[in-house]
Amino acid sequence: MGALFIAVVAGLVLATQEKYAAKVPGGLALSEFRGYESWQTISVGCHEKVLAVILGNPIMINAYQSGIPGNGKPVPDGAKMAKVHWTRKTNSFFPDATVPDRLANVDFMVKDSKRFADSGGWGYAVFDYDAAADRFTPGTSSDSPPQGKDARCGVACHSQAKATDYVFTQFAKR
Repeated sequence: MGALFIAVVAGLVLATQEKYAAKVPGGLALSEFRGYESWQTISVGCHEKVLAVILGNPIMINAYQSGIPGNGKPVPDGAKMAKVHWTRKTNSFFPDATVPDRLANVDFMVKDSKRFADSGGWGYAVFDYDAAADRFTPGTSSDSPPQGKDARCGVACHSQAKATDYVFTQFAKR
């Protein structure tokens, strides 16, 4: 019985390690965002293709609660954000409601002003989810928006929010 328990635990550890194995070439690794699934919600969003929840690690949540980025101060190093995208479907109990269907991808941002000095202090990554293989792979140039080959791929979109330290998601009032 003990050997079976050890085998099950080892299998769970390997599956978790594999989930975090993806890395953007020349950029961020999914493992740098380990635990994002339990981060606090910053906001939610949707458009015709996907639903999204934007999450923040404790450093990012504390920054928002102190008034950053709206107060003109920079986001502190170590702050991280994740945006989880799902395809949409109609809720079977409430046809007027749209709910998440399949996991599509996860986008990440991390503030590290030294490591990413040439991209406003932020590193970016997109990891597409492959349901058949149950694994993540780096976003590609065929994604929408297209993803570059390094951690600076998101700076083009986020440059329009330079005045708010490249962050365009507002903390949703609760």
